[in-house]
Amino acid sequence: MIITQARLEDIDSILELHKKYHVNTVSEEDKPDGFITTDFTPEQLKGLIGEDGITIIKDGDSVLGYAMAASWQFWSEWPFFANMIKLLPDNSFEGTVLDMENSYQYGPITLDKSIRGTGMFEKLFNASLKNMSKRYPIMVTFINQINDRSYVAHTEKVPMEVISTFVFNNNDYYMLACPTK
Repeated sequence: MIITQARLEDIDSILELHKKYHVNTVSEEDKPDGFITTDFTPEQLKGLIGEDGITIIKDGDSVLGYAMAASWQFWSEWPFFANMIKLLPDNSFEGTVLDMENSYQYGPITLDKSIRGTGMFEKLFNASLKNMSKRYPIMVTFINQINDRSYVAHTEKVPMEVISTFVFNNNDYYMLACPTK
């Protein structure tokens, strides 16, 4: 297995993994182990790849994990992220008020269940963080409050901390942040 930045030829495998763990298509058996909520089209993934914003775990031609990250400008077309952008100035991290220039949106991240619990989550997270550290000092993300596995992973296995909570479409979310360096 290798951790690398995604290329255009990885899109089909990324979408296959994405569908497997998306909240609308994840099996009931797998749902308690975490899920993702953001939808992507192949065109949107091409845009993320163009921004060097998808870090993947590959085993041969198969993508077994991915972490997405990009500028707030990239995410702004989604109503959910437009809402987060509005919330940025009401939040600070380590004394810095958040904005579209000093922070970026990380996530979603997912790993195939075959490699969960192997330390690959931390490696993928850190590779994505390092990649984005060249451009931004602060990483920001959100977690649905019913997604316990993601919350534990991001607050106990990697250095993210909850900076606020918010509601969107009748769902409760944590907003989390961490430094990129």
